[in-house]
Formats: sequence, C-alpha cells, structure tokens
Amino acid sequence: MKNGLLPTLLIGAFATLAGCSTPSLITLNDGREFQAVDAPRFERSSGFYEFEQLDGKVTRVNKDQVRTITDL
Repeated sequence: MKNGLLPTLLIGAFATLAGCSTPSLITLNDGREFQAVDAPRFERSSGFYEFEQLDGKVTRVNKDQVRTITDL
C-alpha cells in the first residue's frame, strides 16, 4: 500500500503545478506580439501590464498599447 501511495501523490503534485501557469500571447496595436510565461499582471496605479517573457525578461507595456491578451 505504501509503495503505491508515494508515486500517486507525486503525479498529483506535478499535475497540479503544471496547471497553475497560463501562458499568454500579448498583441500590441502596432502588431508586435509577446509570449508570456503566465498571465500578465495589471498595475492600476501605473496603467501598465507587467509580464515575464519566455526568455525570462520582465516587460512592462502601457495598457493603451495592448490590443489583445489571449491564453495559449
């Protein structure tokens, strides 16, 4: 019983972690596209979206420049 429990728990933990991130595609008004590791965060005080690109670079974009944000 104990031998089967550990692998089952590990598989469940990895499946939960894999479902936490939501990769996104941010399209700007000028046609440029950015792929983000997770959904962008919006800061109301500054009016900017902030997100991490696939290469690890943190990027900030003004909300007026964003055309669409879609999940991948």
